[in-house]
Amino acid sequence: MKYEKVIDLAKRRNIFWPAFEIYGGLSGFYDYGHVGAKIKENILNQFRYLFVNIEGMAVIDSPNINMEEVLEASGHTKVFTDYISYCRVCGEAYRVDEYIKQFDPSYEFNGYDSMVKRMHELGLKCRKCGGDLTEPEKFNLMLSTKVGPGKGKTAYLRPETAQGIFINFLNYLRFYREKLPFGVIQIGKGFRNEIAPRQTLIRLREFNMAEVEVFFDPFDLKWNGNVDIWNDEILLLPNDGNPLNIKLSEAMDKKIIKIQPIAYFIGIVNRFMLNIGIEKNSIRFRQHHPDELAHYSRDCWDCEISTDNGWIEVVGIADRDQYDLKQHSEHSGTSLVFKKKLDTPVRIRKKRYRPKEERLKEYYKDEWKNVYEFLLNSEVMDIEPSYKGIPVCDGCYDIEEYEDLIYTEDIIPAVIEPSFGIDRIILSVLEHSYYEREEKNYKVLKLNPHIAPYKVAIFPLMPKDNLDSVAHEIYRKSSLMGIDCYYDDSGSIGKRYARADEIGVPWAITVDYQTLKDNTVTLRNRDSTNQIRMNYDDALKFIMESVEKWKREWLLNRS
Repeated sequence: MKYEKVIDLAKRRNIFWPAFEIYGGLSGFYDYGHVGAKIKENILNQFRYLFVNIEGMAVIDSPNINMEEVLEASGHTKVFTDYISYCRVCGEAYRVDEYIKQFDPSYEFNGYDSMVKRMHELGLKCRKCGGDLTEPEKFNLMLSTKVGPGKGKTAYLRPETAQGIFINFLNYLRFYREKLPFGVIQIGKGFRNEIAPRQTLIRLREFNMAEVEVFFDPFDLKWNGNVDIWNDEILLLPNDGNPLNIKLSEAMDKKIIKIQPIAYFIGIVNRFMLNIGIEKNSIRFRQHHPDELAHYSRDCWDCEISTDNGWIEVVGIADRDQYDLKQHSEHSGTSLVFKKKLDTPVRIRKKRYRPKEERLKEYYKDEWKNVYEFLLNSEVMDIEPSYKGIPVCDGCYDIEEYEDLIYTEDIIPAVIEPSFGIDRIILSVLEHSYYEREEKNYKVLKLNPHIAPYKVAIFPLMPKDNLDSVAHEIYRKSSLMGIDCYYDDSGSIGKRYARADEIGVPWAITVDYQTLKDNTVTLRNRDSTNQIRMNYDDALKFIMESVEKWKREWLLNRS
């Protein structure tokens, strides 16, 4: 399988490997090496370019630790669960839906009863000892901790980055001058106590996320994005189970996708995947079955990529409606609303207290002014007003009606959320870019130049006769120009090309004896292996321009 070859290459060439290996490892945790960390950062840079530079969204960086109150409000402490089953003999634990998929790759969760039925139809037993499995039960996925000395305060490693955005809604509403819609992104770690982490980066207990929360007037769900995606043809799998290739504009017209921002973000997520190197016919968008939806979601479409491990979810585009802001408003006591200007002011009848100054002076003596201000600023309720817990004395005020003009109304925004699983995206990109050259069985990562960990490898033909000095000077120039590059003079030139190809370096510059005469070098292309001779300053300029072109490829222009 290509997947297994990618995993072998990843460990051998400093991309990623299981964490804590010298202590026997801990499932669900992986280290990124230098090469892998650079690939990851390049993908994240494209995410930032798309959502911050092109779509004009803002950035937040909030803590990895979430207060218990935050996750109680969001519902995670109660419903952030998967279904678990235990072996009745040895106690081995299994995540039920994933265990079913190992025997039935086409299985999709669509409810507890059907899951149990399929489990029994397959006759699932313990993989370890062959024992019977218990009936599935819910398992909370959050990792808890204590903050502070002594018994401490219960907190959790965040299961998603989204809550840090929601609880800062008012800060960003001010940032955007009290106008909707606007978007906020957060890139960071998420933590989930997965039942059965498996398949390297596909299911982790600590993982990399990039989430977008876009806040809308719920009566005007429209995002005027900067990418024209409406004529893009995309493979959709609605929850009726009937796949179709269809233009996004047509999918909207036919009500296959009902909400404009969801259609728009499906379009730009599709463009993003093409941009970073996923094959067009390997991308689909699957709508969640109603029984599959998260507790906060009323609709969700997953971007899935076809791999050796089947279709894997890499992005979820969810309609979170007003759920999160309503919950945090209720639990925190802070009104998370925006004041929507009314086209025409509304006249309403209101009531207010009219304090009686002489009576207040008589009854409250030196404190009468405080009671007077209290009454002026108090809302008229069905019960009598109380000052410092004691009802204001009879005869100290009247209640009068008056007309007021209302210019705004309080609205709780709705939210659309594209949420990216970065580790799964990285694994998919590596698998889609991997191939082997038939003539020598060389392994190659055909990474797009802006995603590649280095843009150019710089080699002296021989590490002597001043060739190495000139190569070092080209390396220095390249670095100062902001081009990711590396220098290598170890082994034959063929082996150096092969090493560069294995980690996806798109170009190589070789300094030879002709270089000493006329400043020309050979510029080799990774994919064609063709070499051309050119001045090394021109070669560096060509590389830099090519990388910049690839940065925009597919995002702003259709292929």
